[in-house]
Amino acid sequence: MNIEQIGAATPGNDIPIEAWNTVLFEKFTRFKYVMTKGLSDHSDEFLRRRPYSAGVRVLDIGCGWGDTAQQIARQIEPRGRVVGIDCAKNFVDAAIADANAAGVQNVSFAAADVESGNLQGPYDFAFSRFGTMFFNRPVPALRNILSALRPGGELAMIVWRRREDNAWIHKAEQQVREIVPVVSHEDTNQVHCGPGPFSMAGPDMVSDMLRIAGFERSTFRRYDTDICIGRTVDDAIAFAMTIGPAGEIIRLAGEEGRKRTEQVTKALQATFADHLRSDGVWLPSSSWFVTAYRPSN
Repeated sequence: MNIEQIGAATPGNDIPIEAWNTVLFEKFTRFKYVMTKGLSDHSDEFLRRRPYSAGVRVLDIGCGWGDTAQQIARQIEPRGRVVGIDCAKNFVDAAIADANAAGVQNVSFAAADVESGNLQGPYDFAFSRFGTMFFNRPVPALRNILSALRPGGELAMIVWRRREDNAWIHKAEQQVREIVPVVSHEDTNQVHCGPGPFSMAGPDMVSDMLRIAGFERSTFRRYDTDICIGRTVDDAIAFAMTIGPAGEIIRLAGEEGRKRTEQVTKALQATFADHLRSDGVWLPSSSWFVTAYRPSN
């Protein structure tokens, strides 16, 4: 499998794409076991409820390391095909290496800005686990996905529900906000991920986005599960201070964030100790399983 760049980035997306290729790629790789194994219960449950049939073509959007692409590729058997798309070349390189090592043949990967890239359709299905929330301009991106689906094709997105129902990431954010001064992305020249993980938490707003993009028959099904954010309390603290809103607050605060690291660590130790089990630190999470369809005519 060879990496292919399909389409230049949409103007305005250069900064988040740079972030996913550099600082965010490094952070996510450090906690790969959380970002794949920890979050996989959501995609495992979706694919259990709605398995893909043998022989279909599936687009995996924001594929990251390609673990869901491999899982879908096994479901659809060798005569089916999965194409994983990610904006970050570094993730695509890693996905190719992992798929090659696993011997999965009916999957390929490409680097593309989903807003503007040629997504290599037509597909029977498009799928995304926690990828679409980071679209800088969601309606153009959704419209491009629509154009890559065959008439009647299905889009499935797993997106986070509201932050208050996602203690795995929100508890740390609340505590960091009490300790570290919050700096807006607009007040710094540091790269950032674009819209945050809760940008698609509201069903009314997302259903409007889908309708404007041309989709029909959108549905939202809630799924709640505890997820592991670290094998130990120290692991969980390192994760919280690196990934997600809490980590972003600390990073964007620069020197002020670094000065308060010890204070943040003590606060998080007390919080995560309450959620420690024999097999790690587990906290509640909540997502929407969103489906929508390209009209048949």
